[in-house]
Amino acid sequence: MNGPARPVALITGASAGIGRAFAEQLAIQGYDLVLTARRVERLEALARELREQRGARVEVIAADLADPASPAQLFEAVRGRGLAVDMLVNNAGYGLHAGYRGTTWRENADFLQVMVTAVAHLTHLFVPGMVERGRGQIVHVASIAGLIHGAPGSTLYAASKAFLVRFAESLSLELEGTGVTATAVCPGYTWSEFHDVAGTRERVSRTPRLAWMSAETVARQGIAAAQRGQTVYVNGVFNRAVAMAMRYLPRATARGIMRAQGRRYRKF
Repeated sequence: MNGPARPVALITGASAGIGRAFAEQLAIQGYDLVLTARRVERLEALARELREQRGARVEVIAADLADPASPAQLFEAVRGRGLAVDMLVNNAGYGLHAGYRGTTWRENADFLQVMVTAVAHLTHLFVPGMVERGRGQIVHVASIAGLIHGAPGSTLYAASKAFLVRFAESLSLELEGTGVTATAVCPGYTWSEFHDVAGTRERVSRTPRLAWMSAETVARQGIAAAQRGQTVYVNGVFNRAVAMAMRYLPRATARGIMRAQGRRYRKF
């Protein structure tokens, strides 16, 4: 006799960092998983680990979300495997290696496709099924960068994360009464490969340790926030204090702080 169906979570960018941590934490909670990213070898290794250690069903689907066709292909692949997604974790993301003028338009267009358009597209594809079933969570891994004054050198990054926050806020209101929620999780500095890929590891390593959090903590807190239906969750006391302070500082002062921070951590 089969037991109750296990909930299913789809996690983008699941091969490392916060995405991998979401997968591990959700497996601990009894979720089956669909993992997607470009690096299939890493996904397969994680899938084997979670199957063996947590008894989870784990499906691996390679996807490059910089391809505009990828969200629809991913949706069809999930449906083709007979899975109904209960939690969509829009985590895939990265930072550009230089400022706005130092990158090509192709780099910026791909960045916007991954960070903004693919998130909106995947959400648009998966929300109707959740509403029909009367349950589900949409989770956007945003950033404290989306809540404070924009910094030079990460021009589109802050803008894309601000989009995710506003998207979650508006969507959550549209979904009231459906049993489906939307949550923007807003971490700050997180121990992961993010800064290595962006080429900022050496500079950001000068940041005091109290500003940093583990990917596991970010994921665990983010899952809890989504499960209680919280629309915007800022990870950690330090980040909440920064977000609050930047909200009430005079705009000129906030701009000055971000100008100095940008020059400290990035080339532009």
